[in-house]
Amino acid sequence: MVNIALTPSNPMNRAMASCLICEVVVFGLAFPGMVMVSKTPVWLAAAGCLLAVALCILASARLRTPAGYALGWAAQLVGIALGFLTPMMFGVGLMFLVIWGASFVMGRRLEEQNA
Repeated sequence: MVNIALTPSNPMNRAMASCLICEVVVFGLAFPGMVMVSKTPVWLAAAGCLLAVALCILASARLRTPAGYALGWAAQLVGIALGFLTPMMFGVGLMFLVIWGASFVMGRRLEEQNA
């Protein structure tokens, strides 16, 4: 089984939590763009953005547990999926996935180095 979490004492936990909080802001600001620019129905844009924001908040609150990391990975996928509502979010979601993934890889390396 693949371990999708870092140890609670890993310093990269803060970086990953910061990434999630930045995503909350960006996903919230994507809502008006979806409605005004891409003409996405308000209910659909609200549902997509609220799902992404909720996943990010829950993940950042639970980041010291494996469940938090599972929610964090899910938030990255939902962030990319928002691109189906407005194309700009494909790029934005991918950017956050790269930041999240790079932080996770660096955290793994720190754990291996300290082992």
